[in-house]
Amino acid sequence: MDIKKITDKFSVTPQITPDEIDAIKETGFKAIICNRPDGEGPDQPTFEEIETAAKKAGLEVAYVPVQSGMVRDEDVEAFGAALKDLPRPVLGYCRTGTRSATLWSLHEAKKRPLPEILAATKAAGYDMSGVARRIANGGRTPTDTGDAKFDVVIVGGGAGGIATAASLLRRKSDLSVAIIDPADVHYYQPGWTLVGAGVFEPDETARTMASLIPAGVKWIKAAVAAFEPKNDAVILDGCQVVKYDRLVVAPGLKLDWDAVEGLPETLGRNGVTSNYRFDLAPYTWQLVREMRAGRALFTQPPMPIKCAGAPQKAMYLSGDAWHRRGVLKNIDIQFMNAGGVLFGVKEYVPALMKYVEKYDATLNFFHNLVAIDGAAKKATFKVARPDTEPAEVTVDFDMIHVCPPQVAPDFIRVSPLADAAGWVDVDQATLRHKTYENIWSLGDVMNAPNAKTAAAARKQAPTVADNIVADIEGRSPVAAYDGYGSCPLTVERGKIVLAEFGYGGVLKPSFPKILLDGTKPSRAAWFLKERMLPPIYWKAMLKGREWLAQPEPIKVGAAE
Repeated sequence: MDIKKITDKFSVTPQITPDEIDAIKETGFKAIICNRPDGEGPDQPTFEEIETAAKKAGLEVAYVPVQSGMVRDEDVEAFGAALKDLPRPVLGYCRTGTRSATLWSLHEAKKRPLPEILAATKAAGYDMSGVARRIANGGRTPTDTGDAKFDVVIVGGGAGGIATAASLLRRKSDLSVAIIDPADVHYYQPGWTLVGAGVFEPDETARTMASLIPAGVKWIKAAVAAFEPKNDAVILDGCQVVKYDRLVVAPGLKLDWDAVEGLPETLGRNGVTSNYRFDLAPYTWQLVREMRAGRALFTQPPMPIKCAGAPQKAMYLSGDAWHRRGVLKNIDIQFMNAGGVLFGVKEYVPALMKYVEKYDATLNFFHNLVAIDGAAKKATFKVARPDTEPAEVTVDFDMIHVCPPQVAPDFIRVSPLADAAGWVDVDQATLRHKTYENIWSLGDVMNAPNAKTAAAARKQAPTVADNIVADIEGRSPVAAYDGYGSCPLTVERGKIVLAEFGYGGVLKPSFPKILLDGTKPSRAAWFLKERMLPPIYWKAMLKGREWLAQPEPIKVGAAE
């Protein structure tokens, strides 16, 4: 007996026998629903045998037989009617459990979001992506035939998605291109660090999506529910189906606030803030301005996260503000890092350590935030140092800047495009999907081992555009992404350590060392961050103008 729990109220299992009924009852089930017709297999007990044993044990039973591979709409209705009358929890069974899982998925379609259904069944070992379109259609077989079709469909209207659309049209203006994104507002997220330091106003980092979609690109204002890569189709909420010749996946990642117990309830008050949200970055600056004494915590979760330097940027800029106001000596700064190093590229660490010392900040490595009690102003960390037993410590705070754990979006993690960790599975050079040759991915959602930054997307977009055009023309990939990422580490107001590096931590400076040495704090790098990068983002990157972002030609003989 191999029982797979889908929810607390419903589980599934392959074919059961009368001898297993007592064990099923001891497990806690109160009812059984059979979805396998009698006579499918020579060694299959009949439903009557199962029913007799179940009733003897005091379990209720129902019989909703479904032909293998043919779950009809009326079967779903019958399943729902039977389930309604059964006490919970219920165990459903068929030959393998798949029909029972399918019936549950379609039955729940009107009550639960599609990603939640796909995640629950996937965790139980059942892949429902084949019926995702029906789930998105409220559990019924879709009947619409008015599906849209484009040469290139791009999922995500963030930095990577819009830049790729613009770069594609600059190369091949006759392409039909669509961007799928439900958001009304597009954010320049690298600016939020400076909002949290009182340098930028929040409105400087936001523009309407409609104003940024490139001319000639169709904006489909909807959320993606699922992918059907074998059918070259994207399913939207509401079951609209968009077909494509080639697909680009760039929806960004998910900030998993719920992964920290108590965090969602206290964000934006009780001294709990984060520059990772547009509406909270101003609260960071408010707390910094008002703080005159006490303890300030700055957290960093396990990798991967977007802009790995952002958690300590907040610490440095806050420390600088307190230093300028003469209150730093009264403030205990603590950096709580789930990792074991200050920064992953060693060449930049000496300069950063000088500022750690300047602000008298304490570095606490292997400390991962797991819970916050905002009212009591206490934060709990799991401490997992190498070769020691994990432990928990609780630390008082007056202010805490939180960097939330980060994962791939739900609809990506449960899709056929994802690797075992949930990220889109691509070749790290060409950014082409490893399984589906007409799919590419870029930005924070894909699994190449690069830093997740806007600067990385700026280099990735032309690479994807070049390789898609080459594919359309029947050629092999022509461009390779070298892992470039940039992290302007704002160590004080007016100075930045400009970290630029590629795969393996190899330094990738954009400027000659005589002009700008990225391993040392400089005013030139601050000028670049504050004055130059925002207009480069809005007026160059999102317009397909590839300043300092031209793709690297793929090396002859390199294997994809």
